[in-house]
Parts: sequence; structure tokens; C-alpha cells
Amino acid sequence: MSAPPGLGLSGWIVLDKPRGMGSTQGVSAVKRVLRQNGYAPTKKDMPKVGHGGTLDPLAEGVLPIALGEATKLAGRMLDSDKIYEFAVRFGEETDTLDTEGPVIATSDVRPTLAEIEAVLPRFTGAIEQVPPAYSALKVDGQRAYDQARAGEAVELKSRAVLIHSLAPLPFRGGAGGEGCLQPLHLADSPHPNPSPEGEGLASITLTAHVSKGTYIRSLARDIAHALGTCGHVTYLRRTKAGPFTGNQAISLDLLEETAKGRGLEHLLLPLEAGLDDIPALHLDQTSAQAVRQGRVLSGMPQSSGLYLAKLGAVPVALMEITDGTATVVRGFNLPDVAE
Repeated sequence: MSAPPGLGLSGWIVLDKPRGMGSTQGVSAVKRVLRQNGYAPTKKDMPKVGHGGTLDPLAEGVLPIALGEATKLAGRMLDSDKIYEFAVRFGEETDTLDTEGPVIATSDVRPTLAEIEAVLPRFTGAIEQVPPAYSALKVDGQRAYDQARAGEAVELKSRAVLIHSLAPLPFRGGAGGEGCLQPLHLADSPHPNPSPEGEGLASITLTAHVSKGTYIRSLARDIAHALGTCGHVTYLRRTKAGPFTGNQAISLDLLEETAKGRGLEHLLLPLEAGLDDIPALHLDQTSAQAVRQGRVLSGMPQSSGLYLAKLGAVPVALMEITDGTATVVRGFNLPDVAE
């Protein structure tokens, strides 16, 4: 009897996560699609499924979902850079720093576009930020958001993060009005109406390329404070996570429709799609067998660094070469094409 098709699935589904769904719920949704469409008729037939980077329920956008052997690379996704688009509404700060919580501070100050552009360089490069009280970080063994919801005072230490770039999104017209600063793909989102006369803005949409561990809600709060006002995030979309972009992302509806037609393999990106910045190390059959047994390869002419070892088109292992010696960092259990 042949194995259920789910067990042979290894690779990435880049989900366009909708607002209101958590990352773990995204993983559960993919599992449900596999189960309901015959890819995993029983629990033991289900391939391993995991996500490559938490995305708040408020946020939408790129959520890499790893299947099978690709789950061994999920940790690398967690450590990767991300790109976000986010809208900051000025004049109100909430306890959650987004639209979910009650307003805890107000201000009549509305910054101009020029003032915003002048302050953004302060938040570019290596900066320190205090994470939101409503975050999954642990304080004395408890999640910060659990303590915050219980009405306890939450004190989180500042942490170093790296902001590679930070800028307003380009002007465009649309539902928000002529010259509205808004996401290029989202004309019906509530965004500001800047004028060339330099009037104050109710809100603005920015794009940020950030390191792991960066909290966009904290970034929005700190930008507003630097402008002499307060603010919170009303819109948040991740457009890139590691090597994966919004152009590769698919909706849950498309995933389900494709799975019903048993064409899920056509949506699945290969395991190595998560390693597009890693050079390939091509092995022969003898070397590949040695690597699969966890053995060291000596006398390698390649320069030191991380490599994706392959036998033909099949990934065999992630390997580290140091002074001519290659050791296995992470092995993959994928069948040879000929098998």
C-alpha cells in the first residue's frame, strides 16, 4: 500500500494570513486543509507542519508555513529579517498599542509630513526599544500579555534591534483622497490626507525593514512620542519574511480550492526556497551517502561558510565548511529522484 500523499510533502506554503488569525491558527488551518482533502486521513499520516515567524492576530500578510523536512529550517525563518507596512494613527495611544485595547493617552498634536520625515532617521540603524506590555515575552515565567490582562503592572527591559530602513510609503490617490499616503495595494484602508501646505496628519503609513525581535507597535509608539504626540498601530502587513515575499503568498481560500483538486504540490515551494542565500555544494553519490550517515567530508576546496549540500536536485543537508572540513548542521530525509 502506498503512503498517504501528505507524508511525501516537504516544502513551504507562503500563506497570506488574514487579520484576526494567529500564527498557530494558520498552522492549524493548513493541517485542516490537508486532513479534509485526503492528504492526511489519520493523525499519524499528517506531515510535520510549523510556521516560520509569529505574526500578531492584528497583522496580515506573509506567514511561511513549513511542511515535512522544511520544518527543520523554521528556526532560520524566525531569525530572518522582515519587512512591514504599518499605519500609525496620531492623537491616541492604547494599552495594547493597536486597535484592540482601550485608549490610555490622548494628544491634540498632529505632525506634518516634513516633521515625520525629519524624525525617522532617529529610528534607523541600531536602536533600543521596550516591547509592548501585551506581548508573548515571559516575565518571571509568565507571558507578559497574561499579566497585563490581569491588570498587573508589566515592566519589560529594553532590547537592541536593527532597523535597516524606515520611510513613508509613496503618495497615491484613492479612496482616502488625492495624494493619500497609503499602502499601494490597499485603497480602502483608513489612511492620512497630507496636503502640500504642510497640514498636520491624522495618520501615516510607513514601511520598515527590520531585524528579528522588532516590535512594530513599539516602533509606532516611539515615533509618535518623538513627534510630541502619541499614537497606535491601526494597520499592519508583513510583506516579506526572510526570502519569502507577498508575491508568493496565497490565501486560505486558494489553498483549500487547490487541495480539493489534489493539486497542492503545485503551490508548494521547494525546501531550498527557504535557503536562497545559501550557496549549493554538489555531492556525488558516495559523498551524499557519507553525509546522510553524518560523516565529515575532508579536503573541501570551497571557502569556509554555510552550504546546501545536494545530490543532483535533491537537498541532502545543510553543512558548515571550516578550513576544508565539512560537517552536517542539519540533515534532510528526502528521497533521491531515482527512488
